[in-house]
Amino acid sequence: MARFKRYIGIDYSGAATPTTGLKGLRVYLATEKKGAIEVLPPAGGSKYWSRRGIALWLADRLNEDIKTVVGIDHGFSFPLRYFEQHQLTLDWPAFLDDFEHHWPTAVDDTYVDHVRHAMVGDGAARSGNPRWRRACELKCRAKSVFHFDVQGSVAKSTHAGLPWIRFLRQHQGNRLHCWPFDGWAVPDEGSVVLEAYPAVYKKDYPAGDLTPDQHDAFSVAQWLRDADRDGRLVAAFQPSLSTEERRLAAIEGWILGVN
Repeated sequence: MARFKRYIGIDYSGAATPTTGLKGLRVYLATEKKGAIEVLPPAGGSKYWSRRGIALWLADRLNEDIKTVVGIDHGFSFPLRYFEQHQLTLDWPAFLDDFEHHWPTAVDDTYVDHVRHAMVGDGAARSGNPRWRRACELKCRAKSVFHFDVQGSVAKSTHAGLPWIRFLRQHQGNRLHCWPFDGWAVPDEGSVVLEAYPAVYKKDYPAGDLTPDQHDAFSVAQWLRDADRDGRLVAAFQPSLSTEERRLAAIEGWILGVN
């Protein structure tokens, strides 16, 4: 029996500002009865989603009494080395607070590069090394969340998206389960937001006439739906990890579907 009623996949982008409509931001939604279709921004605004627009839209969807799972294509935390380097408490909510203080990338007119180049914020006090990778990234050969300015990089997306994860968490309270930080087991009530990596899922879904960004978002939403229907999603919530990997994932996070 399916655990969810609605499945949302988001391909993310860290380009430009939080209010800029971006071609690389794509949202797909599936339900129990229908496969994934693209969700466009509200009529009358930009042709493409902005990061702020997606966050507000998600907050509205998560307020609805429809059990939803949301997969977003950016990192939800940083490698353990980052916490050690900056002498941070191994506490994920505290990390989100600290990150947004130093990297105010959700502020209007702010680019990630504005913080990187010391125009705003204090990114130098919370920088990372592209050689540092999380355990889940090593498992699936994903790039580091600090590997900027290369093809396939998730660094800008992560640094732009983390404040919006904090926003959703504050907006929803205990109605939103941030996996796996709030526990590996997903509660029967409420909705779930998690880190997705399209490369893990999209091999099962031909791109057809979809752009790469559309294909990524489609694959996340469709995989969540299909996996929920055939039992793979329940298994994915409980990956086969060593004790050390679970310890690391409690602070670094984990990518759904990586074992």
